[in-house]
Amino acid sequence: MTEHRLSLDNIERSALEIDPVFTRSPQFNCEPLSAALGAEVMLKVETINPIRSFKGRGADFFMHETKVALGGRQLVCATAGNFGQAMAYVCRSNQRPLIIYCSVHANPLKVERMRAMGAQIRQVGENFDAAKDAAKAFCEETGAHFVEDGRDIAISEGAGSIAVEMMAQPDFEAVLIPLGNGALITGMARWIKHVSPGTRVIGVSSALADAMHASFTTGSIVERPSADTIADGIAVRTPVPEAVFDMQGIVDDVLLVSEDSLKNAMKAVFDHAGLVTEPAGVAGIAAILEHEALRGQHVATVICGSNINAEQINMWLR
Repeated sequence: MTEHRLSLDNIERSALEIDPVFTRSPQFNCEPLSAALGAEVMLKVETINPIRSFKGRGADFFMHETKVALGGRQLVCATAGNFGQAMAYVCRSNQRPLIIYCSVHANPLKVERMRAMGAQIRQVGENFDAAKDAAKAFCEETGAHFVEDGRDIAISEGAGSIAVEMMAQPDFEAVLIPLGNGALITGMARWIKHVSPGTRVIGVSSALADAMHASFTTGSIVERPSADTIADGIAVRTPVPEAVFDMQGIVDDVLLVSEDSLKNAMKAVFDHAGLVTEPAGVAGIAAILEHEALRGQHVATVICGSNINAEQINMWLR
């Protein structure tokens, strides 16, 4: 068997070396939510940190692992919002300049937070992939380093630190993980299958952004013309090939959920757990609502982001 790109030793080490502001996040069996869903649900809450998402773990470990190799090179990334915030935070902490490319339609709240943390923001194109293409072109022209979520190994390994904490008591039948560019699921799945091979690892994507689902299912890269979902954090049109490859052998299944299920999941988590979340952050809960086979099981999921504005709160949670 070919050795996996992600190192178990690095994942374990990342849990100790990542900035503590991002680690040891709360996890608990939410009894009211479990009762409402008909499944025993453990929540791993990755929103109580300076950027309100799990992305800080991978960004911080990337910076830790590449600081010497990259030297003083200009760093550039593309983002739908949360990864850009993570990179802006760690670059500011390490006194490194950062250029972030995002779509002209990117969440204004996320854009403002990236700017407030000192990043130079360039809004280009109608969607994330257009912004990503522009970022790559800039790097090719200037020699800057493009930091790519889902491709750079240290980012995925840092995300895997969530599983190191979650699986301290590995008694889950399944772990439901929001699936966007793939760093979260590959990092977590690599560790979960190491400590608990019988636990099923299930990715969850929006039915309106099913490129990762199709790519995982077919074993080849499948692009889509659009990804028009409210869950911008998992709205992938063009999968990262390395991430799709990394999923093979450690991810058991990928489920699709509707927009209505995502909205209902946000409301359920707000009503029963008292947590404000963004659509991508509750993809795992949406899967329980939509896929009856998950009912009655002991499952865990990551509440991976909560970056929504007042208008969205009024629209989705009230």
